[in-house]
Formats: sequence, C-alpha cells, structure tokens
Amino acid sequence: MVAGAAILGAAATTSGAFAAAPAAPTPKPAPVSQAIQALPSAPVEKLIVTYKSQAAEAGSNAAAQSDTAEKAAKTGEKLSFERRLAAGAALVDLGDGTTKQDVTKVMDAFRADPAVASVEPDIRAYAMATPNDTEYAKQWDLFEATGGMNVPAAWDKTTGSGVTVAVIDTGYAAHSDLAANVVAGYDFISSSADARDSNGRDADPKDEGDWNATDNECGSGSKASSSSWHGTHVAGTIGAVTNNTKGIAGIAYGAKIQPVRVLGKCGGSSADIADAITWASGGTVPGVPANANPAKVINLSLGGASSTCPSVYQTAINGAVSRGTTVVVAAGNSNANTSGFTPANCSNVITVASTSREGNRSYYSNYGTVVDVAAPGGETRRATDTPGTVTTPENGILSTLNSGATTQSTENYKPYQGTSMAAPHIAGLAALLKSAKSTLTPAEIESAIKANARPLPGTCTGGCGAGIADAAKTVNAVTTTTPPAGNVFTNTTRVSIPDNTTVSSSIPVTGRAGNAPAALKVGVDIKHTWRGDLVVDLVAPDGTVRNLKTSSSSDSADNVVATYTVDASSEVANGTWKLQVRDVATGDTGYIDSWSLTF
Repeated sequence: MVAGAAILGAAATTSGAFAAAPAAPTPKPAPVSQAIQALPSAPVEKLIVTYKSQAAEAGSNAAAQSDTAEKAAKTGEKLSFERRLAAGAALVDLGDGTTKQDVTKVMDAFRADPAVASVEPDIRAYAMATPNDTEYAKQWDLFEATGGMNVPAAWDKTTGSGVTVAVIDTGYAAHSDLAANVVAGYDFISSSADARDSNGRDADPKDEGDWNATDNECGSGSKASSSSWHGTHVAGTIGAVTNNTKGIAGIAYGAKIQPVRVLGKCGGSSADIADAITWASGGTVPGVPANANPAKVINLSLGGASSTCPSVYQTAINGAVSRGTTVVVAAGNSNANTSGFTPANCSNVITVASTSREGNRSYYSNYGTVVDVAAPGGETRRATDTPGTVTTPENGILSTLNSGATTQSTENYKPYQGTSMAAPHIAGLAALLKSAKSTLTPAEIESAIKANARPLPGTCTGGCGAGIADAAKTVNAVTTTTPPAGNVFTNTTRVSIPDNTTVSSSIPVTGRAGNAPAALKVGVDIKHTWRGDLVVDLVAPDGTVRNLKTSSSSDSADNVVATYTVDASSEVANGTWKLQVRDVATGDTGYIDSWSLTF
C-alpha cells in the first residue's frame, strides 16, 4: 500500500554535503540521519484499473463491471465497479475491511489479465501543513530583499487579470479578503464521510473542515488535529483582494481563485484529485458539469509518499498541460528527497521547495533534483524548537484563514509554514506571467521562472532547483520587446545521467545558411546533486568537441544552469549538434533537463 497525499508541514534538519574526486573517485560520506515526518499509513480502499485501448472494458462500463465481478469471484473479495474516471480508467471499490494481503491479491489478479494496461491503488492525499492592506508590512515574503520574492515591482506590469487559478485543496472558508476574487468551483470528494457534507461530489466547494478527533483515526501514525482551513490560506497568498485597506495583499490579486475541494477528513484520494485536475483545466469528467471558468494555473499544495508518479496523476497532469494549464506542486515537508513524494515527482509540473526569511532552505523542506525552484514558505518555529509550537510567527507566511477549531467560525489571518505556502507563491507568479503574455505555454512559464531565479542568499543542502523565484525579473523578461539574437533551437527531453556514464542529447539544426556564429550561445539546464562530477561538452555536427565545463572535486554545488558562449564559426550550422555529459564519479546522479542553441 502507498501512503496518501498530505498537507505538507514542518519537519527536521538536512544532511551534509557529499564529496568526490573526478580522476580517482573516493567514497562519499553517507548522509547524516534525518528525522522524517511520517505520513499516515492509510488503508487502500479502491483501485484504479486502466484497460488496454482495444479491450471492451476500456470503453464499456458494463464490460468493466462484468470484469470486476469476475475478479471478485476469482479472489473471493467483495469488489464493485464504482465509476469511470476522466482519463478512462475504471475505479474499483474493494469493500470494507480489506487487508494489505487482500489488496495485493486483487491487484495481482488484474495485472494477470492481458486486457489490463495498469492497476494502481487509489492513494490518499492530505493538505500540506504548514499596498494599503493593513497587514501588508508583515508580508516579508513579497518584498524583503533577502528572503522575499520581489513581487511589488512586478505589479506595474501585471496583476494577474484575466487568469483563473484553481486551488485544489480543502475547499473555501468564506473570507471577506478573498470573496471578490472567488469564482465557482467544485467539490470532488466522492466519499460523503470524508466530505462531511452528507453527499458525494457537488457544486459547493465549501471547506467543511479536515479535523480528526483521535490519534490513528486516519491511519497508523495520524494525529488528532483541528481543521486547517488550508485551501483558504493557500488562496490568500495567490489572490487576496489588494488595496482594500484591510488584511493582506495577494501576489496575483487581479486573478480569480477557483476553489476545488479534494481534501476532507483524512485527506483525499488520487482518483478524486486526478479528476479535479482534469476538470479545473477544462477537461471532461463523467457526471460532472463542464467548468465554466477553466483555470490556466493549478496549485497543488498536497502530496503523498510514492517512489513514482502514479499514472492516474501523470495522465491528468499531461492533459491539463496539453490544454495550456500550468501545474504547480509543493515539494513536501519531510526534509527528504522529493523523488519519494507525489505529485511532486511527476513530470510536466513546477515543483517548489521552501525557503526561510533568511534565504535558507526551510528546515522541513524536501529537496533534490526533482525540485525546479524555491519560494518563501517561512518558519513559524526553528528546527530545534518543540514540534507543534509557534515561536517565530513573524517568520511565517501570513494569509487568510478561519478561527474555527472544527467547523467554520469567524474569519482571521494567521502565519503558516510549509512548502504548501511556497507553492502558491509560484502559482501566483505563473498567473502574473500568463496575464502579462497570454501566449505563454506552461513550458515557457516554467522556463522563465527558472531562468530568472536568483541563488539562495543562504544555504540549500540537497538541491533547491534554480534558486528563489524573482517575480519582477521574470515578468520583465517575458514582456521585453527585444527580439532574441537569432534562431533558438531547444531540446527539453529529459536524459538521465547515471554514475560513471557518458550521455548525450541532440538538437537537429535546419534552415541556417553558412557557418555557425563566433558567439554561439549554448544554454544548459542540468539537474545534479554534485555538479563537480560532470564534464560537459558541445559536439558539432562534424564531431568536433568543445568543452563547456570541466569536472572539479571541490565543486559541491547543485545543478549546472548556465549559458556558454562558443566560437563555432568554423562549423557548418545545419546538422545535428549534441550536448555530451560525462559523470566521472560515484554517489550522485541527475539528468539533462533541457538545453538550447541560439544562433
């Protein structure tokens, strides 16, 4: 079984650096022990079965229902076909009291069927813990030079108008500092018990509270807790009404917020979350009315433990991106490698780590080569303070909230910490960019945010992507009218870089007359946890090799994100150029994320 997605909250300290010599590799020390915040171990209650396209079950609910009955007879379990998901998969209910062994038996039965393409558990997701506006002075995350994101300088050009941002989370707790910017959303929680609204899916995304009364109520290791009103906090960071002489300022305060409820009691399921992603981005979900206000940005401040991205997530995300929607995901708060958490480890998303007011990686934030960029997530306590206490509220992220311990009460404001708070900073920035230049694709938005990020002024062991996002610099970059120096050719296909291995990525260049320029620009974006291991070369169409970067045993920093200028005037421009990357040591791996040639 796989633990479900969670509201990402505080965690522990990070490990130290690794060391390696390129010529004669020496063993790298193992990481220091890390205190990991465990997610609840929730039982699997449903399976997501994808049939091969030619199978009758792929298009017929009756056939899928019949097949489920056959599997029930074969395994002796009480299985039932529940519904068809937006991407075409079948949701199969396992019935009450299913054990881990029962789940394995049923999954094996489906996998043995040649008509089945894949079967996976419906895993749980949990919310990730965490102008003239009167509280604006407390929003250091927007304007402070050290740890802030340089947002106010972007507002001269864009405030996010014309863009809808879907907050797929716990729903919406009514708040006067948000109400004017909220558009109709949807409640995708299919379990009435989890939804706490006496029904399943409906058109009311009201947050009914995600409290649980006792320890272990939501699976082994879960703790009793009050309602978080998490989705409302996330929404405020993105789109709180601004210049209304009250409360806080939103990053994209001209944008609209669409609350999409997927997290209730004990989190939420991957099946519901995947359908929510599809619907929010304008896709079709069986039995759900079409979205009248499709979102161009989706914020997912939720996650669960999984070493791979479930296909139900990846399919939904790919569909959203194909419709032009940028998907932003929190990296997680377990002070661990983000590769072990989903949907942060899915492709086609912007994965966001958290930084502190001092510009360090927040002590709880996940890290690693999967991370694309960092943003302020704050620290309401120090790593050494007692877990659950709030000792430095001024260093958290202040946003809209509700005072109710279980059900909604009066509106208020409160500082939270978490990558859940970092992600909406990037979602807000994505809305600013889409508003400023409507033709931008999700890939171009991600590229612009990463290319214009600044290095952390503090430290980030483990990898924080391109650095802290800079809102004004990024907006200026996409709105400049200066044309590029020449034609740009790009390869964005990811290429893994194993230890002690040479790999390459190719770009075919056509339509250029004569030779390449004397100032050929080679843009490189390589994710790697010890860049000193890497030798990077440019290989011309005739096989000539030009070195861009040498290895170095003392260069322990993460990633190679740079633009190199090469005299390639002796080379014919047209032909296949290659970026060749050689890993000369052991213990750290990565991948070529993208690279480009500008003629």
